[in-house]
Parts: sequence; C-alpha cells; structure tokens
Amino acid sequence: MDYQNILVHLDASKAMSQRVEAALYVSKRFNARLTGLFNVFQPAVEPLSMITKPPEYRYASEMLRAEYQEAEESMFRKALARTGIDGDWNFSRLPPNLVMPRAARLADLVIAGQYDQDDRESFIADQFIENLILSCGRPVLVVPYAGRFPEIGGTVCVAWDGSREASRAVHDALPFLVQARKVVVFSINASSAEIDAPRIDGSQIAAAVAQHGANVVIEEIDGVRDISNGNLLLSRAADFGADMIVMGCYGHARWRELFLGGVTRTILKSMTVPVLMSH
Repeated sequence: MDYQNILVHLDASKAMSQRVEAALYVSKRFNARLTGLFNVFQPAVEPLSMITKPPEYRYASEMLRAEYQEAEESMFRKALARTGIDGDWNFSRLPPNLVMPRAARLADLVIAGQYDQDDRESFIADQFIENLILSCGRPVLVVPYAGRFPEIGGTVCVAWDGSREASRAVHDALPFLVQARKVVVFSINASSAEIDAPRIDGSQIAAAVAQHGANVVIEEIDGVRDISNGNLLLSRAADFGADMIVMGCYGHARWRELFLGGVTRTILKSMTVPVLMSH
C-alpha cells in the first residue's frame, strides 16, 4: 500500500520552500506523482473598496499575485526536474475553501502548510487548514512553518484515543507506518469520569498495525493536571524523537464557523513536526 497521487498546496508564504521539499521527499519515498496547486488569498471586491481605493491599487495587487504565481511555477517545475519526480503544476483563482477540498478528493495524500500569523501571505482563507482537513475526505499532512524536515516518517507518534477519527488517521497513514523504523502508539488514559463507553485500547490498534509489518511499541500515561493533552502529546512526541505525528482531527461546522477539539486546536497552532490528520 502506497500513496500514488500526492497534492501539495502552493502559496506565496515564506515557508513555501520547506513545504515543497517535504512534498518532494514524500513523493520520492513512495514513488508518487506530485501535483502542485497554486491557490492564494483572493480579496473580495466590495463596492466601498472600489470607491475608497483607486483602480491602480487593484491592478497592482493583481500584478503582484501574478508575479508570485510565475515565480512559484518556475520553482516547482525546477524542483520536479531536479529530483526526477513525475508531476505537474496547476493554479486556480477561485476561493481556496472551495478549490482545495475539491482538488484534494482526487489525491491519496494532501500536503499543506501551517498558518503563520506573522506572515501575511500565509493567510489563504478563513480557517483554511481546518476546512481542508474536515471537508476533503483525504489525509492531510500539515507541515509546520518553522523548521526543516529532512526525514518524515522515520519515527512516528500515533495519538490514539480509540475514536473513529483516530482509526481513520491510522489507516490513512499505513504507508508511512509500515516503512517507519519505529511507530509509537501513544495514549493518554482518561479518568473514570470522562469514559462514557469502553474504547479500543492502544494495544489493540498496535496489534492491527503490526499485522502490516510495522515495528510498533505502546506508550500509555495518565493525564497531567497542569498541561493540556495537546501540549502533552507534543512533549512526548519530542521525547520519542518522532519526526511525524498521526492523529484524528476533531471538529464540526456550525453555520459559517468551524469548531475544533482542544487537542486539534493546540496541534494546529503549536506543531513542531509534520502532522498527518484525518477526519
């Protein structure tokens, strides 16, 4: 089982080069075809803005986006040629929260970038990453904006809580898991008051993954009062030497706003290694 068709989201952010290198690494590892889709923030044209801003402003903004697009296409095509990876380039000027999930549904794996609040070009659309993960129906590998990742999936930390989302993430990540040197199935034991039904424990999912040939170990700890489960997961993943985390993404839509679980929010905000998320 491998990923044959990978989609990477391209934009004009400062972290783009690291994301492309991560996508090239994963594509090379699985001998997959890599498609780059350039899709950036598209400002709405409101009547008031047309009155208060001269036409030259909108023209300059469009020219700048065109320059970004041309530069990213050149960079991406050169990267494909340099690595010998089969792939293609595409772009869309339609709203990202519509375009990216639709394109992602045709891919085996989607690679996108973490939002960086200090980089204005990192803003693609309201709740872009959250919307992509929750609506595309495919696993999304989110690459942090800070750091470089020469290896992804050598040591994998699986965040396990027995849920549907966690199970989906584990099975979506199997191509990584069977090739990893070590897979750590990490569970945070809930208190008796938090348990509303028996759950599949870490040893059971570890056995299921091991049947595919993965090298799996189990780590279970009790929750810690002074640290959130999200931060505890990040801390233990670092202790394991993990270069990748696999986890379910928890959330739902209410009207026009997405509501995410606490661990999901923490990881999306504070991730230190690439995280494969499924919903």
